[in-house]
Amino acid sequence: MNKPVAITYDSTCDLSPELLQRFGIHIAPLSILVGEERYLDDGGYTCEHLFERYRADGTLPQTAAVSPQGFVDFFRPMLEAGYEVVHLDISSELSSTYQNACLAAAELSDLGKVYCVDTRHLSTGGGLLALQAADMRDAGMAAADIADRLRSMTDKVDTSFVLDTLEYMWKGGRCSGVAALGANLLKLKPCLEMRDGVLVVGKKYRGNMEKVYRQYVAARLEGADVREDYAFVTNSTGMSRETLDELVQLVKDTAHVKEVFITEAGCTIASHCGPRCLGVLFLHK
Repeated sequence: MNKPVAITYDSTCDLSPELLQRFGIHIAPLSILVGEERYLDDGGYTCEHLFERYRADGTLPQTAAVSPQGFVDFFRPMLEAGYEVVHLDISSELSSTYQNACLAAAELSDLGKVYCVDTRHLSTGGGLLALQAADMRDAGMAAADIADRLRSMTDKVDTSFVLDTLEYMWKGGRCSGVAALGANLLKLKPCLEMRDGVLVVGKKYRGNMEKVYRQYVAARLEGADVREDYAFVTNSTGMSRETLDELVQLVKDTAHVKEVFITEAGCTIASHCGPRCLGVLFLHK
């Protein structure tokens, strides 16, 4: 008989508290560093706080990975309770979180098994894999089999975002000031997408953001063989609920997805992408 399975993730998955509870997923929070202040990335420090602080004094937060000891403390109670753990993390190309989780898993090997999965994605792109993991757990799959299946699915995840401004990418050192200035002068709205574990620039849009959102969503879904169980519309605040609901309906009408969840990006994404950033994230069949 298989041991019971716990599904865990670091806090960059951007799943809402409601989804975490529904799917039974446990979160290890990163740390958010704002000047001399430190917060846990557990929802207490939000995008609104981030943007308000930036407007006030130009301070952008930094994030710190969960330490190996932090992961040891996180995994230990689950292992002692008799669970095996399937743990997912943000792409190892973007953070040391995955490596730290692996170190903790090795340290705890005498207590039980922690299967670490490098999602190769971020935000709710990785969150999609977590939902799949929860469904596999509920279907009675063993932890090792779940982890293997997840690793085989990472190239099926479609993770992308369209940005209203490159100011935050420039401020955080992710693009040059010349590139940011050029995009602003030309009123370009770039799409960033995950490829091979890193963010790259995809299609560029131009014009009013309300129109850009619809163009972007339609372009991402065009010709895509989308899995019909779950998809996400994830944003970094500054958008009306009416617009978000319209985009959800567009996803449902175009890809026939049964459940499309609206979620808010956490501080890790928002600190680079800025306000009014939006992503449609889904799995290919």
